[in-house]
This record gives sequence, C-alpha cells and structure tokens, in this order.
Amino acid sequence: MTLKIPKIVIVGGGAGGLELATQLGRKLGKKNLAQIILVDKNRTHIWKPLLHEVATGSLDADLDGVVYSAHAAKHGYQFQLGTFCGLTAEDKSISVAPITDETGKVLLPERQITFDKLVIAIGSVSNDFNTPGVQENCFFLDSHQQANRFHHALLDSFTRVHQSDSINELNIAIVGAGATGVELSAELYHVTDLLKVYGLSKMTADKLNIYLIEAGPRILPALTERIALSARNELAQLGVTVLENTRINEATATGFLTSEGKLISANLMLWAAGIKAPDFIKQMDFFELNRANQIKVKKDLRSTVNDDIYVIGDSCAFEQADGTFVPPRAQSAHQMAQCAEKNIINDLNGQPSVEYVYVDHGSLVNLSDYSTVGSLMGNLTKNSMFIEGKVARFVYMSLYRMHQKAIHGTGKTMALWVAEKLMRVVRPRMKLH
Repeated sequence: MTLKIPKIVIVGGGAGGLELATQLGRKLGKKNLAQIILVDKNRTHIWKPLLHEVATGSLDADLDGVVYSAHAAKHGYQFQLGTFCGLTAEDKSISVAPITDETGKVLLPERQITFDKLVIAIGSVSNDFNTPGVQENCFFLDSHQQANRFHHALLDSFTRVHQSDSINELNIAIVGAGATGVELSAELYHVTDLLKVYGLSKMTADKLNIYLIEAGPRILPALTERIALSARNELAQLGVTVLENTRINEATATGFLTSEGKLISANLMLWAAGIKAPDFIKQMDFFELNRANQIKVKKDLRSTVNDDIYVIGDSCAFEQADGTFVPPRAQSAHQMAQCAEKNIINDLNGQPSVEYVYVDHGSLVNLSDYSTVGSLMGNLTKNSMFIEGKVARFVYMSLYRMHQKAIHGTGKTMALWVAEKLMRVVRPRMKLH
C-alpha cells in the first residue's frame, strides 16, 4: 500500500513564494516526502524591486527572468500556470481561473487544486485609492507585463521626440515618491543619456521633464529623513521636479489634476502611490483583513481563520508588538519564506511552530548609475548607519545576489554573475524593442 504524501500548494511565485517553493522542493520534493506545487499567473519570475529597470529597458525580462517550469524541474517542485480565483476551505482546494489564448479561446477550463498545506504569497498591487481616471490613463509597475507596457510606450515617446522637428520635450509624471517612484525617476535619466549611443541623439536629457509627485511632506516617507534628503538632492541635480504636499484628485488624458485645480501635463503617467493586496481577496470574504486588504496572520504566519493556510510576503498582515504591520519589502518576504519553511516542515514532523520575528536590516534606494543611498541596521548596536555611493551600491546589488542564491544556489549564482559581465560586452546597455 502506497502512503499518501502531503501536498503543499504555494500560490504566487514572487520573492517569497519562489524561495519557499525552491527550499521545500530541495528538502521535501526531491526526497518524495511531500508534493510541492507552485501556482502563478505568469510563466517567468522577475525580482519585483527590479521592475523599474524593466520599465526603462535597463533590464530585459525575457533574458533575465527565471522560467518557472524549467526551474521547477531542477529543484524538486511542480509548476502550474494559472490565476488563483477562489478557495474552498472545507474541501481544502483552490480554484484556478481558465487559461485562454490571445483570441480568447479557452485552452484550459477552471480547475481545482487540492492541498494539505496552502501558502498564499500573491504579492500586492498598486492602490489608486479610487482616484478617478487612474485605471484608464496611468501605467503601473505591479508585474513585468505592466513594466513592458510602460517600456514600449517610453520607446515610442523617445522616437516621437527624436524624429519630430516640432516636439521638443517629453513630460513624464510619477505619482508616489516611495522607492519605486524615486528609483524610476533616476533610471529614466540614465537611459535617456544612453540614447545618443543608439542613434536617437535628438532625444536628450534636457528635453526630459520628470515630475515626481508625493502627497506627503517628503519623498521616501517610509525611510529616514536623512536618506530622503540625500535622495532628493540627487534627483534635483538630475533635473527631476519634486512636488511634495501635492494631492492628486484626478488623472486625465493630458495629465494629473491636483487638489488645488492645477494640471500637471504629462505624455506618460505612472501611478506608484501605495499598495494593497488584490481586491479579490476581500471579495472572497474568508480571511481577516487590514485596511490594505492584507491577510491577518498569527505569530507563526498561519492565517487567523485556518491553521493549514500560511500567508507570506506583501499580502501578509503581520502585526508587530508596537501595533504596526511588517512593511512590504523584499527582505520581509525573504524572512517570511524562511519562517514558513521551518514551520511547514515542523508541522509535518509533529514539532511545534516557531514565531516569525521581522529583522530590519536597513533600506537602500538605488539612483541608477548616479548614486545609491540608504541605511544599514547594526546587528549589535541596533543603530542605523547611513551609507551612500559605491559602498551602498555594492550592498544594494548584494541583496539581489542573496535572492538569486536562495533560488539557484551559490554555484549558479556565481555563474550568472560571470555571464552578466560577459553579456555586457555584446548586449546593448538598454533594451530597444
């Protein structure tokens, strides 16, 4: 008689979900101690903090992405393409929406996937706060598909200015001066400087006008004032117009309308102000949620309504001792994946769970090739150390290498680093298609 092995289903292949699937695949899947299934609506993974580079063409998602199916075959888990759309706790199953082709033809009908343990790692989406016109007129950076959409529009705009005798400027307005908005602003100036190398010499940086709009009193509100001030100075030197204490009432076809009735004209508009868990989580009416639709969890990352369901990453509402929720950062997702891995294995072995404790290692903001600023948290003193320049850039890039190590292992991560160095010799420095 064949013993039934437990089935662990992970929904969402972002930073936390992919790391968890990889580690459980290595420790359980390859040894046939559990069946690990990763479900994601995309076929490839891109580390979300790098989506602003995909949007500008500094990073090619087609070349730098991780293909889930190929990665799964090497690391002991299975991959199923599909969009999570429902949950039946009684049957311990999730629903996955139909898969259609480009014409709308159904390739695979809606299906159910049963589980013994479920991990929800669906990430977050931009929160437009129901601002009129945003959905119709703005770009977002929630996925690499959306980043590619912005990239294509950006290339069209570059070409339009370059080939026109009468158009002398390109206006780009970005709402939300968190890390995404700040890093995108700097990256846009970086790629504009590269255009002359690739024949678009008339589209120069002096024709680029970027408006970075923040409703609060300063940019980077989640970080220290010193980091924010340093980043603001760097952006000012590049030419970015920073508009703080500026609330947007409406997005129109020609720009953003502020609460004071002023129109900020823009050819391209991007919304990066705040995040929330996808709305369908609220519509399920199953979990306890906070105001950002994030799913409330217990101290061991199990949902408050079902002990067989864990939640990690941006969709997780983990309340800390001071009453605040763990911030939606890549380092949070990484730490949650490690804790969930321990607890799932402990649970299968009949051992007690461990509590999740968020450790803030600091924050870094990468201003393209111009600068990097941020702070590191001292492990011994718990004090924050301000860093900038090349040292900060090195630490910033090491965060991505840590993510690669978690999903590929040390050997392949080193090989990828060497390959990236070699590819810079033959590949354009920006994607031009």
